[in-house]
Amino acid sequence: MRNKRKFELGKFRIAVGLLALMLCVPSLSLGWGAGGHMMVASIAYKRLNPRARTQAMALLVRPINPAAVSAKSTDFVNAAHWADDLRPFAEFDAFKPLHFIDIPFATDGTVLPADLPDPDNIVKALEDNVNILKTSTDKDAQAQALRLIIHFVGDIHQPLHCSTRVSAANPQGDRGGNLVAITVAGKRTNLHSYWDGGIGKFPKTGANFAPPPLSEIPAAIAQAKFRNPATDPRLKLNDPFNFQAWADESFALAKSTAYDDISTGGTPTAAYNLKALKVARQRVAWGGYRLAALLNAIWP
Repeated sequence: MRNKRKFELGKFRIAVGLLALMLCVPSLSLGWGAGGHMMVASIAYKRLNPRARTQAMALLVRPINPAAVSAKSTDFVNAAHWADDLRPFAEFDAFKPLHFIDIPFATDGTVLPADLPDPDNIVKALEDNVNILKTSTDKDAQAQALRLIIHFVGDIHQPLHCSTRVSAANPQGDRGGNLVAITVAGKRTNLHSYWDGGIGKFPKTGANFAPPPLSEIPAAIAQAKFRNPATDPRLKLNDPFNFQAWADESFALAKSTAYDDISTGGTPTAAYNLKALKVARQRVAWGGYRLAALLNAIWP
């Protein structure tokens, strides 16, 4: 948020206008499913240097608010879905807009909204939380910042978290595909949720958003890393703080892949699924590589 203190535990306040806005909009998907986030975190954890690993684990065991939720994710991989585990807690509603950045585009000539993207977005959230992690003397604030960073680095690599398609039907945007109803295997869902689940191929979230077991993550990671090596120069791992560039990549992929050849009421074709899955796996792998580079730069 604009005021860094809104990220510090127990110090933020939910603005009345923001709360009213949230109560008026549909429920939105908040990122890769738990499985995708766990994949990103697992890839990153194996690449952390010894100091970064020690610092991260010391922060993750802190029983920050809500303590009962944090106690269930004291390891690095499960901490990746902590930000989504806050859904039931109204005091954390101010975090919801920070999972994405609605960069608008249109294909039918509709004029783009002047108020998008909102200045309170995932790029700003990453900048602010990195600053907290680097400079704060409040260990609980740092612990919260770390959990948000682990999650938001995953989110910013999901193409539909960095885009919104504006049209005559949705002049304010389709909320990253949340308003694009599609049918998959005979069941109704929306485009955003389909991507959150890795085109149906990532480890699946259980009942009541329960994360998948850790045992399902390694095989999914192997598929994500295949043909997506950390040596790809496009990753620019020597520039781990360029969050806007990551968002711009996702925006371009949303236009070229996520929104390509799909419309409201449609069913993804086999060709669409093949192309989309390739992108989803690459983005998870890149998110993991970059998360490690970011934390290694903070704690060299």
